[in-house]
Amino acid sequence: MGKVRVKFCGITSAGDAEKAISTSPDALGFVFFKGSPRYVKPETAERIIKKMPPFISAVGVFVNEDIGVIEECVERCGLDVVQLHGDEDITYSLDLKRSRGNGVKLIKAFRVKDKKGLSSIEGYPADAFLLDTYRSYVYGGTGKGFDRALAILAKEYGRPIIVSGGLNTANVYDVIKEVRPYGVDVSSGIESGPGRKDIDLMERFIGEVRRAEQG
Repeated sequence: MGKVRVKFCGITSAGDAEKAISTSPDALGFVFFKGSPRYVKPETAERIIKKMPPFISAVGVFVNEDIGVIEECVERCGLDVVQLHGDEDITYSLDLKRSRGNGVKLIKAFRVKDKKGLSSIEGYPADAFLLDTYRSYVYGGTGKGFDRALAILAKEYGRPIIVSGGLNTANVYDVIKEVRPYGVDVSSGIESGPGRKDIDLMERFIGEVRRAEQG
C-alpha cells in the first residue's frame, strides 16, 4: 500500500499547531465557518500558518461562504488548499476555480447518506473528495462514522478519496486496510475536548496510519 495522507483538522491555536506538526501530518486544517466549535479567526490562522514548515499544507475549510471571502483568506493566510464543506454546487466551484488562478487546490466534501449521493462526485471540478458522515444541517465535525462500503464505491469514480467522520486511534487502521483511501481526515478523534488537540492521540493516530501502510 502506498502513502496515506493525513490531515489534522480544526486547529485553533499555535500551541496545538506545534504539537500537531511534531507528529508530521501532511496537512493541517483551519475552519473558517463561524458555526463550528473549531472556528478560527483569519488573523489567528495567518499567524499560525506563517510559522508552518514547507512540507505541511494549510487547508482552509469553508461552508457556503462568499467567494470573495475565500479569496481574501487564501491570500491573507497563505492557504495551499480550499475545502468546501457546504452545499456548494458545480457552478460555485467553477467560479471559484476561475477566480483563484493561483494554483490553490480544491477539496469538495460530501456528507454521505447513501449510494445515490455519491453521484455528485461525477463531473464535479475538484482535485479530491472528502467523504464525511451525513447529519441534517450539520456540516462536519459529527464524530460519527458512515458505511465504509460507500467510500469503496466512491473510488470507482477514479478520483482521490479522503475518508473522514468518526476516525480515531482505534479504527483508522481497519478503515485504511478496508478502503485504501488517498487520505484520512480527523478532528474530534485526536482531541481531549472540542478544539483542543491531544499530542498522545495525534502520535498514536499517525502510528496507526503508518502501520496500515506497511501491513
